[in-house]
Amino acid sequence: MTPRESTLLRETLLRASRMGARLFRNQVGAGVAGTVLREVEPGLFLVRGHRVTMGLCPGSADLVGWRTVEITPAMVGLRLALFAAIEVKSAAGKATPEQRNFLTRVREAGGLAAIIRDAGDCDAALFGDRT
Repeated sequence: MTPRESTLLRETLLRASRMGARLFRNQVGAGVAGTVLREVEPGLFLVRGHRVTMGLCPGSADLVGWRTVEITPAMVGLRLALFAAIEVKSAAGKATPEQRNFLTRVREAGGLAAIIRDAGDCDAALFGDRT
């Protein structure tokens, strides 16, 4: 991730929180966990390990969470969490097909999903014209 995207992520998390949304960093990846058997050479270790995956799924958004909405008058007082998925990209960054697919599925299921390139973009993504 470029320094620009990491800065944008921090700014977006703070801004969304101030507006009442709750977003969390979703880092997707894989690694190895296990027991070090021996050091083969300085800095190179032989490990009995197993693959560990992190994050929701390949293509899932950088930031996931919710914003709370009050629903219809027939259900006065009930509140629900509306799932939100925010993919953060620098000005030149491109979403992968997997990332676009994830955002499409979230929208189709009734959630909020967007690609943002500026922390201010999260206002419209999470709250529409209410900002």
